[in-house]
Amino acid sequence: MARKHAYNLVDRRFIGLICGIAAGVSYGTNPMFAKPLLESGVPVIVMLLFRYGISVLLLSSWMVLKKENFSLRKRELSLLAVLGLLFAGSSLFLFLSYKFIPSGLATTLVYLYPVFVAVIMVFLKFYPSWQTWLSIVATFFGIILLSSPSGGGEIKIAGIILAIMSALSYAFYLVIVNRSTRIKHVSERALTLYALITGTILFAIIRIFQGGSIIEGIDTAADWGNLVGLAVFPTMISLFTLAVSSRFIGPTKTSILGVFEPLTAIIIGTVIFGEPMTLKMGLGIAICVGAVIFVSQK
Repeated sequence: MARKHAYNLVDRRFIGLICGIAAGVSYGTNPMFAKPLLESGVPVIVMLLFRYGISVLLLSSWMVLKKENFSLRKRELSLLAVLGLLFAGSSLFLFLSYKFIPSGLATTLVYLYPVFVAVIMVFLKFYPSWQTWLSIVATFFGIILLSSPSGGGEIKIAGIILAIMSALSYAFYLVIVNRSTRIKHVSERALTLYALITGTILFAIIRIFQGGSIIEGIDTAADWGNLVGLAVFPTMISLFTLAVSSRFIGPTKTSILGVFEPLTAIIIGTVIFGEPMTLKMGLGIAICVGAVIFVSQK
């Protein structure tokens, strides 16, 4: 669309970098809202269902007020449904992996997704620079320092597979958003909306098969407030800025900027939940930030 081409290369690069950071930071707010809900006894699927469903209501209302076009062709709708399944699947696989492996190990494995993005791009004959590969390696080692497995929990192969599936789903989502010509003209807001609708349908179906109340564990105004927070920050804002960043600077650099997800989560854990900050974690943060600054100069 004309709007996309109105920016020069410098503007697109700057906007892409800012949106990539915003996507990481917003997604990293997950623990701020999810942890109190889990402590209140809200099942994971119920949480995900309301997280996506409320996002759909808020974003569609905004688009109605802005008089944006919702119409899509069938070939676009099918691909947007695939994107929704990939993004929702990434969340679901990650939560499921926590049942089999420590959360720190799961976080480390999920952060393989920049590597997967780069490899997929190579298969598509788009070759990342050596600076980009170096940044990927550096951020991965930084994440290892940040996400050391806690408590010596039992490690099962099912958890490792689920965490890797989460990373792969996220990687394919980024690449498709950037490379697919079928949805090039679809606005970022419409792309985000239909991905959220798909996720909402998926989690509703899973909850129906699970049985139980659809509002199980949601008892207080604080619970509803946390659900709205989940819907706005790590879901709606994260998906929208992720789409903008991937389109403006490409999926590989966007995936590297995703390092702000665990950084934000760790800062929230330290400041809000009183979790300890170790020297090793501080070194991991320094490595990650340094790698992001390095790749942003390229």
